[in-house]
Amino acid sequence: MSATTTVAPGPAGVPSRLGWALADSWTMTRRELAHWARQPVEVLVGLVFPVMLLLMFTYLVGGGRGVDGDPTEFLVPGMLALTMAFGLESTMLAVTQDLGKGVIDRFRSMPMVPGAVLVGRSAADMLQSTAGLAVMTGVGYAVGWRWHHGEAAALGAFGLLLLLRFAMLWVGILLAMVAGRPEMVTAVQILVWPVGFLSNVFATPESMPGWLGAVVEWNPMSATATAVRELFGNPGGATGSWAAEHAGLLAVLWPVALIAVFFPLAVVKFARLSR
Repeated sequence: MSATTTVAPGPAGVPSRLGWALADSWTMTRRELAHWARQPVEVLVGLVFPVMLLLMFTYLVGGGRGVDGDPTEFLVPGMLALTMAFGLESTMLAVTQDLGKGVIDRFRSMPMVPGAVLVGRSAADMLQSTAGLAVMTGVGYAVGWRWHHGEAAALGAFGLLLLLRFAMLWVGILLAMVAGRPEMVTAVQILVWPVGFLSNVFATPESMPGWLGAVVEWNPMSATATAVRELFGNPGGATGSWAAEHAGLLAVLWPVALIAVFFPLAVVKFARLSR
């Protein structure tokens, strides 16, 4: 025999609404995490692919052009930033699959807090990104990368990386709801990859033609890559431009601006689904 506990509402029912919101959000998060156990190969591929890119650019293609110092210590922080930005592809694929199967419509018809679906999606994606960041950090250490400014600075760098991932997560959620079908993820990938490589992940802006270097410096991914290199104490190439000298500020402003734009748009789009 089981007993059911009811949360007693306080003034205006706020505690009750908050409790149900947290409970529903946790249920949606557990649903996403359960997919990891049922689809371990998909999770493993998501973790291994960035590692393959890192190893390929470290040992085969080469990276760090224009850098004075160890090119590996330039490349690894850039690859960490690239991995966080490219995470929007997995977000888009998961959301479009749920849309295509009618899963989100079924959730919306249930007596649950509407925003719990988005909270569960974002929480699961951030947990997966944190795991991926840990794997990439371990591989970076294995190939000779180190940070030199202590644990506090390193934590700050990882915080900036996860902030970028959180911003790109909401970009991915909105684009997925606009696209509506998993097939459209490929079209987005065609745009995401050039934007990702149009950054200082693999080479310094100073090693590029002047006009291209100027564009690269203002890429949000470049700001995060430069800022985390500074926090890690890794070489970042020549400096002198405003964007390079204020990379830490831009590494915060760019993601915050993306969240300010795409988060409310995603919430509104989600509310209008199936209307």
